[in-house]
Amino acid sequence: MPRRWWTLVAVALATFMSYLDNNVINVAIPTIQRSLHLSVAGLEWVVSSYILMFAGLLLVGGRLADVYGRRRLFLIGISVFTLASLAAGLAGSGGVLIGFRVLQGLGAALVVPTTLAIIVATFDDVRERTTAVGAWTAIGALALALGPLVGGFISQHLHWGWIFFINVPVGMIALVIAAVSMRESVDDSVVRSLDLPGLATSAIALFSLTYALIEGHDRGWTAPLILGAFAVSAAAAAAFGAIESRSSHPMVAMSLFRSRVFSGGIATMMLWAFGIFGIYFFTSLYLQDVLGFSPTTAGLAFVPMALCMAVFAGAGGPIAARVGAHRTVAFGLVLVAAGVYLVSLLGQGATFAGLMPGFLLVGVGSGLNVPLTDALLRTMPPQRAGIASAVLNASREVSGLLGITVIGAVLRSRQGVALQHGATPAGAFLDGYQGGLLVTVALVAAGAVVSFVALRGLTRQAAPAPVSADRERTPETNRGLAGLTSVSK
Repeated sequence: MPRRWWTLVAVALATFMSYLDNNVINVAIPTIQRSLHLSVAGLEWVVSSYILMFAGLLLVGGRLADVYGRRRLFLIGISVFTLASLAAGLAGSGGVLIGFRVLQGLGAALVVPTTLAIIVATFDDVRERTTAVGAWTAIGALALALGPLVGGFISQHLHWGWIFFINVPVGMIALVIAAVSMRESVDDSVVRSLDLPGLATSAIALFSLTYALIEGHDRGWTAPLILGAFAVSAAAAAAFGAIESRSSHPMVAMSLFRSRVFSGGIATMMLWAFGIFGIYFFTSLYLQDVLGFSPTTAGLAFVPMALCMAVFAGAGGPIAARVGAHRTVAFGLVLVAAGVYLVSLLGQGATFAGLMPGFLLVGVGSGLNVPLTDALLRTMPPQRAGIASAVLNASREVSGLLGITVIGAVLRSRQGVALQHGATPAGAFLDGYQGGLLVTVALVAAGAVVSFVALRGLTRQAAPAPVSADRERTPETNRGLAGLTSVSK
């Protein structure tokens, strides 16, 4: 097998590991709490510490990869993540576990932005690159679906530490394959300029926003600390925009946001993530608390959805080539909205089989989103693929947190009203959950409209010419590619 496909294997393993770790812990939380005698606050930080570090440093990781080399950052990140996973599994106290979860988040923030960037640098052929992006998407979907299943099985049958130990062999295999097959790629145009003010303000903005979204529900949305965190985030984001617009070597060219494809594509990704990631968390609660599924059975319910997403992620590129990316992505989001609506019609008597029509539609529609990722990458020159990948992942992570917050607020509001009217706890939760599902339907449907408008005519636009990982680049080449970041409206 050619080296580039072995590189894809390494990237896929790293993606699988980092995405799996993002949600495998949720089902095992009660077991960890009993074993380590954690308070509720300590338990929350076992989950939140990883997300905070991961989301907060994504843009930093993407920029470091562009400047110092994607392969180098990939190897460093995968090493940090793997060693931190081993240590987390061996942790004997809550403080130690939280500390190594922070290191896991750091490793993931270095690895995840490099994955798509490495794919762009490795695959010169547009068709092969689309296939590789589809595989990357499918692996991520599979990891998200297997997370609850793996976590449920481990919490029922093994020591909780195995939710972290499973990362160790995967990380070691990815490390060996990458060391042997992966070529280095770097943004030579910046002469190792890091844009430190931009790095600092982006990290502060993401850290503060993520913290506020995680802690807002428990501390109160009007608490001084939460309002202060939102204010710091807004101020840092404004400073980041001002710095980047004046920088000679910006992390993110502000002119990109004048591109219909880039800004519309990011908006579409955020609407999809806002709705789907937000409701994904509460669907696990619905399956276990209302339908009475065991953790393992609840995890199994997501597997067919993930398999459909994996299959149609591979088909998304060829379909888009025939009918257009705008039609493919918009149709996929319509299917997602229809699937979520079908789930909203189910009640307390729903069966495993009854869940499948809605779940399968969500999987098929999400798989057809692959052309959106490819379109976003095409708006950035290949040398800036690391930061492009980071922007995409950061927008998705923050939108997912925002979705959990807002949809959770809708759910709890309707749940409270139902309880006041004499509903049972399960019935009240179901009423709130169905309300959250309808909000998701509206958000995803809006994403369908935005994607159709934003991606329309994309096939007639020339994408930046790919630059392979091992090809010599000159400043003139880099300047020429930089001129292609503006996509006509």
